[in-house]
Amino acid sequence: MSDGSPAPRPRRVRKEPDERRDQILACARALFSSRPYGTVSNTEIAAAAGVSRGLLNHYFGTKRELYLAAVTEMMSVPPIPVPSCAAGASVRERVGHSIDAWLELLDRNRETWIAALDMNSSGGDAELDAILEEARDRAVGHMTEVVGLTALSREHAEVRSAFRAYSGMAEATSREWLKQGRLTRAQVHLLLQEVLLNLVEEVVPRLVETVRDRPPAG
Repeated sequence: MSDGSPAPRPRRVRKEPDERRDQILACARALFSSRPYGTVSNTEIAAAAGVSRGLLNHYFGTKRELYLAAVTEMMSVPPIPVPSCAAGASVRERVGHSIDAWLELLDRNRETWIAALDMNSSGGDAELDAILEEARDRAVGHMTEVVGLTALSREHAEVRSAFRAYSGMAEATSREWLKQGRLTRAQVHLLLQEVLLNLVEEVVPRLVETVRDRPPAG
C-alpha cells in the first residue's frame, strides 16, 4: 500500500548522440510519411521526439536538411531479399516479389516519397537529386540481379540504360498511384511487372543484337 508520499520520478536515461539523432530522425520520418511536407514543422518533430527545438537544429539545422536525411534513410533501406535461391523460383515470381516489396516501402512512406518527387521535378535541388540518383543506381543493380542480367548489364551500357529508363517510368507510375489516385496499388504492380518482364524477355535481347550488328568504329 502507498504511504501517501509522492511516487519517485522515473529516472531519465541519458541517450548517446547517435541514439538521440536516430530518435529524431525516426520521428521525422513518421511525420513526413503521414502528412504533406509543408504541414510538418521542426517544432512538431522536436516535440514528438521529446527534445528541444535547439537540439533538433543542432543535429539537422533546417527542416529541409532534416527532410533530406529522412529521404536518404528511406532510400538506403536494403531491398527485401527476393527468392533468388528458392528452388524453382521463376523470373516472374522473383520480379513480382521484388516489385511488391518496393511498393510496400513506398506505401509506408508515401508522403515522404511524394514530396521527394515533387521537389525533384521542380528542379534546382542538387542534393535531393544526388540522393535519388544514387537510389536509382542501386535499384538498377537490384533489378538486374533479380532477373539474372547483372553480367550483361556490365558488359552493355545500353542494357543498364534501359533499366534506368524503366526506373523513371516506375517513379512516374508511383506518382499516378500515391498522389493522383488514378491507379490502384494492384494496377501499379501489374503494370510494372509486365513492362519489366517484356523488357527482359523481348527488348534486352534485341538491344544486345543491335550492338553486335553494329559495324566496328573506324
